[in-house]
Amino acid sequence: MKSTLLTALLAAALAAGSAVAQQTPPAQDGFQIGDRLAPAATAESSAFRETTWDDLIPADWLPEKLFEDLFKDDLDAIDDYDPRATEIMARIREVWDNAPVVEKLDGERIRIPGFVVPLEGDAAEIQEFLLVPYFGACIHVPPPPANQLIHVLPDKAIPAAWNMAPVWVSGVLTIARYDSELGSAGYQLQGIEVEEYKEELPR
Repeated sequence: MKSTLLTALLAAALAAGSAVAQQTPPAQDGFQIGDRLAPAATAESSAFRETTWDDLIPADWLPEKLFEDLFKDDLDAIDDYDPRATEIMARIREVWDNAPVVEKLDGERIRIPGFVVPLEGDAAEIQEFLLVPYFGACIHVPPPPANQLIHVLPDKAIPAAWNMAPVWVSGVLTIARYDSELGSAGYQLQGIEVEEYKEELPR
């Protein structure tokens, strides 16, 4: 049996989920696993700087080079019960959980789109969540690297119905490690404003 876990982890690792998305049927609100949100197209001034997920990755961090030797073996021939699969997944997870952050972003006031993965809440509200760059991250596919996970502490709780929903979050970004069963975040964001995501058309 081919290692589906290994395939999913490598797809998320090397293609930010896009390879998984091509094989997955439509999901909630028309999103597929691996779908990302379009950046804002408006040029209006704001107290928060528009930020993309790529901005959170150091320019000199090239994780694909760390995994070059993994492709010496035929991954299709490795099943989920092969000890090599466990070793490869553990290695990728270690690199991902220790992914470097962009230190100069500490204290920046940013605005960024992403999907909500609840951490704390109840049937009515979400008080704390992870913001992830693509649909399904941490839930349907393995979590992205730490520099692609943001631990959000919103000033006001958001509706529980926004679970895995797309949102814009505006607030103050800090460099802060947060480990959970769902993934390890390298950033924390004090969410001054969390609003439903709407694609913004150019004016």
